[in-house]
Amino acid sequence: MGEDRFHSGPVQLFFAATSPFARKARIVAHELGLVERIAMIEIDPWTDQRLRSLNPLAKVPTLIRDGGEPLYDSAVICDYLDALAGRRLIPQEGERRWRALRLQALAADTCTAAGRLFAGERRGGEDPMRERLLAAVEGALDALEREPLDDVAPDLGDICAAVLPGYCDFRWPDRNWRQGRPRLAAFSAAMELRASFVATLHRVADRRL
Repeated sequence: MGEDRFHSGPVQLFFAATSPFARKARIVAHELGLVERIAMIEIDPWTDQRLRSLNPLAKVPTLIRDGGEPLYDSAVICDYLDALAGRRLIPQEGERRWRALRLQALAADTCTAAGRLFAGERRGGEDPMRERLLAAVEGALDALEREPLDDVAPDLGDICAAVLPGYCDFRWPDRNWRQGRPRLAAFSAAMELRASFVATLHRVADRRL
């Protein structure tokens, strides 16, 4: 593999402000104190050809390393950032590790389901998967209501558990997912006050990017 395949320069994170996966990676960068070392580059993943040249899936987040191949998928990027910071957010052994990875997987798959639901509602028409997707989102929120979540010293699992309700608020501000879920509501409210969450709030994409 030739050295010309590698990026030389500052670490770059390509993101879209609407993506819960990109928000997760940005929150992790903030929580680990790495944000000053990373150039945050906002793009439109649907139209920006730079992204396609770096990531064949043209998806965010995509991380460009100094002297290394690009990394993609938010779980991989968060793992890399945590290693860079000395393993502070992802437990490395025991049940705490499996809990963090389980919550990350739950939140990621549910955000995917929520994104498809939102896209289908915006397009209109019948989606044969709608009821299944809706059940997945509701079921995941119910599961998080029963989960002992930590808003004081959160690990990656807790962060992911907060990203999901934040994404629901962004896509469906008029829907009350908090009804019947007081513990999750209180946890989400506390997490959204953290500096890392405030700095990475979802917002509608600027199509001029």
